[in-house]
Amino acid sequence: METHGGGKWRILLHLLLLSLISTVRSSSAVRFRSACGAAERQVPMAEGAGFKIGLFADLHFGEDAWTEWGPRQDVNSINVMNSVLHHENPDLVIYLGDVITANNIMIANASLYWDQAISPARNRGIPWASVFGNHDDAAFQWPLEWFSAPGIPPIHCPQSTTSYSGEEECSFKGTGRLELMTDEIKHNGSFSSYGPRNLWPSVSNYVLQVSSPDDPPSPVAFLYFLDSGGGSYPEVISNDQVEWFRKKAEEINPDSRVPEIVFWHIPSTAYKVVAPKFDIRKPCVGSINKEPVAAQEVETGIMNLLVNRTSAKAIFVGHNHGLDWCCPYNKLWLCYARHTGYGGYGDWPRGARILEINQTPFSLHSWIRMEDGEVHSEVILS
Repeated sequence: METHGGGKWRILLHLLLLSLISTVRSSSAVRFRSACGAAERQVPMAEGAGFKIGLFADLHFGEDAWTEWGPRQDVNSINVMNSVLHHENPDLVIYLGDVITANNIMIANASLYWDQAISPARNRGIPWASVFGNHDDAAFQWPLEWFSAPGIPPIHCPQSTTSYSGEEECSFKGTGRLELMTDEIKHNGSFSSYGPRNLWPSVSNYVLQVSSPDDPPSPVAFLYFLDSGGGSYPEVISNDQVEWFRKKAEEINPDSRVPEIVFWHIPSTAYKVVAPKFDIRKPCVGSINKEPVAAQEVETGIMNLLVNRTSAKAIFVGHNHGLDWCCPYNKLWLCYARHTGYGGYGDWPRGARILEINQTPFSLHSWIRMEDGEVHSEVILS
């Protein structure tokens, strides 16, 4: 039988060993994080299958909200998304900006329209992520015809809360990026993020990791999301965002081993360089080329950074409803999505761009799925 003194020393020795083990484990964890970067939020790839992404661009919910036509377009847009999701069943949906037409939305809480737009993915339990476009927090634009006979038409604003009076429901105040994002990320299926505070007013800047089914901490690809501005501030990816991207990439992908795919709304000026002149011909792939590229106001370095990253594979944008092509630019692919929403200009048939990531060997395959189920414009982007 041990004496009390011997038991005390054994306890002290045991605690010392536990402390030593904890220190070793912590040191190992720090070394692992230093080598591989801080863990990003992960979306898992299914065993034995590619990782499929559906891009919904330029939905423009809430457009002409005071008319009978406007709400009908929102219903039509939901039908497009439901059709695409039925045929493709993606692992992730990306809302690629201009989710709503805020400059037509009269209520203080435009998140009501945002919630309608994300409902097809949410109702199916499909996770989603979003970036902002130039219309998402734009100030209300008073239609000039309201100031001539017969004047302002009868306005029917959706009721945001039961405590609001009719006057408050039609407040014309708008909803800012931060408030829209705050409301979205309350939903369990949202993988969106505010992004770093030092980048505000640019909000939707963040990274998601597509994780290996065999080894979840191991990334198959990094998905970068950038706010390309517009609406409440200029249409630009700022120098601060470029530096954030550079530092984040050095942190989580220091040897550029993991492929990177980038999403924002307004195309960079590089899209003008590769744009087909008339018909879409190889090496470009697509089906409509009906308008000139409407690019960001200025280039501050994001394209120079991406062109010089061997890990950067492709950029996907929306904004131009009459373009759906992909064209090579140096070692990158510059791609448009497909106009998904019935809101917004243009009467071209609606659809969505689909991406599929495969792990071994890595490949990035894309095509366009139309509202009627047709598939076209298939292309390998890696």
